[in-house]
Amino acid sequence: MELPAAVMIRNEQMGMKGTKGTLLAISPHGYYEINVRFGENLHRVMLPIEYTVLISQEPEEVVEEGEFEVER
Repeated sequence: MELPAAVMIRNEQMGMKGTKGTLLAISPHGYYEINVRFGENLHRVMLPIEYTVLISQEPEEVVEEGEFEVER
């Protein structure tokens, strides 16, 4: 996933269930750095990786079998 990335966030501690945000960084210290809009304002939040699920807002391309090769 290239950064920044548009994501949907699920984090029960913060009451987020499909909240839209922008993933800015993944810290080696165990948290995601994300911009999230609360009302009219944009806030930077740090969410623990252990309790947070991120889903890309953009769906993956469907690749039919035989349309790609794996290099070995």
